[in-house]
Amino acid sequence: MSTTAKRPGTAAGRAPAAPARTPAPRPRPVPSAVSVAPEPMTGAQSIVRSLEAAGTDVVFGIPGGAILPTYDPLLDSTKLRHILVRHEQGAGHAASGYAHATGRVGACIVTSGPGATNLVTALADANMDSIPMVAITGQVGASLIGTDAFQEADIVGITMPVTKHSFLVTDADEIPARIAEAFHIASTGRPGPVIVDVAKSAQQAQTTFRWPTELDLPGYHPTTKPHLKQVREAARLLATSRRPVLYVGGGVIRGNASEALRALTDLSGAAVVTTLMARGALPDSHPQHLGMPGMHGTVPAVAALQRADLVVALGARFDDRVTGQLSSFAPLATVVHADIDPAEISKNRRADVPIVGDILEVITELTAELANEHAQHGLPDLEGWWKQLDALRETYPLGYTATADGLLAPQHVIQRIGALTGPEAVYVAGVGQHQMWAAQFISYERPRSWLNSGGLGTMGYAVPAAMGAKVGQPDRIVWAIDGDGCFQMTNQELATCAIENIPIKVAIVNNSSLGMVRQWQTLFYEGRYSHTELNTGHQTRRIPDFVKLAEAYGCVGLRCEREEDVDAVIEQANAIDDAPVVVDFTVSRDAMVWPMVAAGVSNDAIQYARGITPSWDRED
Repeated sequence: MSTTAKRPGTAAGRAPAAPARTPAPRPRPVPSAVSVAPEPMTGAQSIVRSLEAAGTDVVFGIPGGAILPTYDPLLDSTKLRHILVRHEQGAGHAASGYAHATGRVGACIVTSGPGATNLVTALADANMDSIPMVAITGQVGASLIGTDAFQEADIVGITMPVTKHSFLVTDADEIPARIAEAFHIASTGRPGPVIVDVAKSAQQAQTTFRWPTELDLPGYHPTTKPHLKQVREAARLLATSRRPVLYVGGGVIRGNASEALRALTDLSGAAVVTTLMARGALPDSHPQHLGMPGMHGTVPAVAALQRADLVVALGARFDDRVTGQLSSFAPLATVVHADIDPAEISKNRRADVPIVGDILEVITELTAELANEHAQHGLPDLEGWWKQLDALRETYPLGYTATADGLLAPQHVIQRIGALTGPEAVYVAGVGQHQMWAAQFISYERPRSWLNSGGLGTMGYAVPAAMGAKVGQPDRIVWAIDGDGCFQMTNQELATCAIENIPIKVAIVNNSSLGMVRQWQTLFYEGRYSHTELNTGHQTRRIPDFVKLAEAYGCVGLRCEREEDVDAVIEQANAIDDAPVVVDFTVSRDAMVWPMVAAGVSNDAIQYARGITPSWDRED
């Protein structure tokens, strides 16, 4: 038997947006990457064969008692590359990084109890950022479930709030169907992580492998076709707006809709802002792109949303880091909100025109309908709007000042990494100041070139996610831009990278502190630096010494402390392609991320720099 757990489709107490009416769905055919002829085997062999049939080529994992039966046939697979990580959280982030960089479903495999619970953070992270991922976990034998057996944990119950779907499998005959369903659920609708927890007894049992020819998932029928009436209304509003903004979220990248977005942008003439998760959805070089909105967004992007008379949200969720004080966000705007997940529509900001559907189909149809509106009624007059926005761009460009202590400016380091490495690379950030600087000071020209933990804000994300991205995109340079605090949480995966020949590059933006926490202590706690000094940087004990640590892990270790050496060190790192490289950039601890909107205040109160609040005409 198997049991399933599925998170609710709508938020409690709120009616979902009405989806388009579609005919009753039929069972879906299941593709297979290998021969699917029935064959006698063990449940463990069936897991391996199912992963192969699902099209998996890489699985990140670490063995343990409850998953050991599956690790034996895994050794014989010629189609699966298993990468032995050093921690289960690393396996999850690596699978997520692989999925984010490639658009394919990432896969990981761990054991029961603490192995599975170590994976929870990575699952929650993938869930918040809509990353397609399947996790196989071992479980104690079926007869032991519920007895507090050794290394037992109810991982289905634990992960129910932080996964898209969860399965417990106790019958070996059901393994292929559950794994096929897991990959389908993870990659369709709003993507997300799915866990398949398989009892050890099911792995050891004899079965006949039968890959399902159809999937029948009652209750799971994502609406992909948008309602034409709603799309036409959105097109009418976009054709008549005088201050339109396309508010683009990570769903555009997940939905492979970047090319369609560019066509809509060109046709509409609207200003475009891309959230932290959507960097690269529209090239930064596009003249209508104002940059990132929100807490550390550009002044033009924040001002455009505050002044807009129409906001068209595409695959975005009106996150608090974008809206600031919700009641004062985009106060003049009519809102069109398009998303594959009906639970997101009107969750935070009421949508005047709700559209549920696949974002690629929504944008494609919206572009076609907008062209019809233009043909009938002509183009809108946006000259005054762009005059305002261009003035803001000229007056409030992104920038930074020299450091008072003479140490490296972290913004300079990150900007030079992007400039010298180029837009074809993949950039992965941890969480904190370095994450914001990487989002601000690297130019992103293509989708899937920027990976970060946006929703959960997981310190320790960068190194394992970069490892997964490099496995998925071996021909691209992959830089992990990490903080000295984040790096120390998961740097053990450097051993994995060195042994498995995964030559990522890691830039440690080393300000010897928990930088973003320290920034808040500077601004809001009167400079009382409670427990944020890490002793890793300039004139400290250097515990650890990151260069020595890198070398101990079989990597190349470099250090850069002077501005005149930055370019040469980056070029040296880029030239090394046969080993992981770690560069300790010792930077000033006093550098801050600007612009900034303090938590809970109106976006109108954005500070361009400390004590400098931009002024723009907020009258209608």
